[in-house]
Amino acid sequence: MYPSDIFSRLYSDHQGALIYPKDEEAPSEISDILQTNIFNVMLSRRSQRSFDEKQVEDWKLEMIFAAADTAPTAGGFQGFDIFHVKKEDVKQKLVQACNGQPYVNAPVVIVFCMDPSRVRMNFTADLITKFSIQDATLAAGYSQLAAHALSLSTVWIGMIDEKKVMDALGTDLIPSSILCIGYPKKILQPKPKRSLKELIHEI
Repeated sequence: MYPSDIFSRLYSDHQGALIYPKDEEAPSEISDILQTNIFNVMLSRRSQRSFDEKQVEDWKLEMIFAAADTAPTAGGFQGFDIFHVKKEDVKQKLVQACNGQPYVNAPVVIVFCMDPSRVRMNFTADLITKFSIQDATLAAGYSQLAAHALSLSTVWIGMIDEKKVMDALGTDLIPSSILCIGYPKKILQPKPKRSLKELIHEI
């Protein structure tokens, strides 16, 4: 089964019964999750650097990956790849590749990498690379919001040594960001943002 198909698989066998997950009883809250108000998710999200040791359920991970798969991309070519890091030794290498930030060793660590070779458009290499950066960033953003909608917390890691991350993953794809996910030790309240009058410039 592919993550991109998860949303359709959440629904039915023509009798309205939930059929996801296939190998276990579907969580009772899954219908409510699908009806989550996106504005509530955005307003209440907060970066979390202290995670509980509780493991994230596989079905939640699949929904996060499915959300990444729905992100808009240049030409629909999806110029990015995702690395789900499970090995402890690789996580430790990523900690060092991220300026020693210890929370990179989270229950779930996902690395979003650019893959400009997937963007088959007739533009210059520089522009194709820019598209790929945007594709990977949008996918990470969608994943972050999906994780929060699933009662998880995240922290976005942008301070990375690209070469060290590539060596840790064993890839020649350049990383754009790392998303660390887990259950929070405590719920954090959102920080105040700029007023819209300050943020928006009409010209």
